[in-house]
Amino acid sequence: MPANQGVGAERRQPVPVSVGRARNLAAIRRSNTKPELALRSALHRRGWRFRKDHRLDLPEGRVRPDLAFTRRRVAVFVDGCFWHVCPVHGREPTSNEWYWTPKLRRNVERDRFADTLLQVAGWTVVRVWEHQTLEEAIQLVEDALTQAEQDQSAR
Repeated sequence: MPANQGVGAERRQPVPVSVGRARNLAAIRRSNTKPELALRSALHRRGWRFRKDHRLDLPEGRVRPDLAFTRRRVAVFVDGCFWHVCPVHGREPTSNEWYWTPKLRRNVERDRFADTLLQVAGWTVVRVWEHQTLEEAIQLVEDALTQAEQDQSAR
């Protein structure tokens, strides 16, 4: 059994294959990713105002969407295809599966839990995949904002 797969290995991080790989993993951002920046910039140019990386303290827990339109109660997440297991581009890890498979599964479970918390609290959740075009992403967000405004005015 390899040294990094012994008892309790699920708690350890895998040893990077190379220095370059270690540098790549260290450079991965939690927020301000290129797809997120592009979407934020485009929405701002269109006149939309929002909070970025805003922590929402909900009755059942905390959620931190990438963009929060607080007045309309719309939360937007820009998800990476690998990290959030995209149904189109997500793939099984080929190295250090003992580490990555459970980690990616937890990411997806956390996403579903956040969606549920937000929906129970009356928020609309929009999930944009990094592979979607900027125009598709803008359309998804604007459709949700328009619907949320209509729903609020109907009350």
